[in-house]
Amino acid sequence: MAIKRTVKADPNMSMSSMTDIVFLLLIFFLVTSTLVNPNALKLLLPKSTGQVGAKATASVSIKDWGDDVYTYHINGRQDPVEFEELETGLAEILQEQEDPTFSIFSDESVPIKEIVQVMNIAKRNHYKVILATSPE
Repeated sequence: MAIKRTVKADPNMSMSSMTDIVFLLLIFFLVTSTLVNPNALKLLLPKSTGQVGAKATASVSIKDWGDDVYTYHINGRQDPVEFEELETGLAEILQEQEDPTFSIFSDESVPIKEIVQVMNIAKRNHYKVILATSPE
């Protein structure tokens, strides 16, 4: 005697809850990606057509306040560091890196002399350096 089930399990699964989750994740990532700002200081970067594909581990921002007053900021922090402390600050960040690279963000009005001083730090410590520009 064969006993048969009268109620069969429905093999179909509703995908509406899965699509809701996917859309919520999409909205979350779109909103959070617009909030990420690698350079918190407002700088007017020089324009350039060439772009570099290398990824910098650290960044140095040079801000021009006028009257030959320049401040140096590591990784976009609001608190400035003295130029004499810049090399040790970069060494702390880049010491464990296999290919130490940092980028320089500077205002258009910063004289090249100030930028070259930061590049000399990279040369002394065998760091690679990227000069950040804004696209034309």
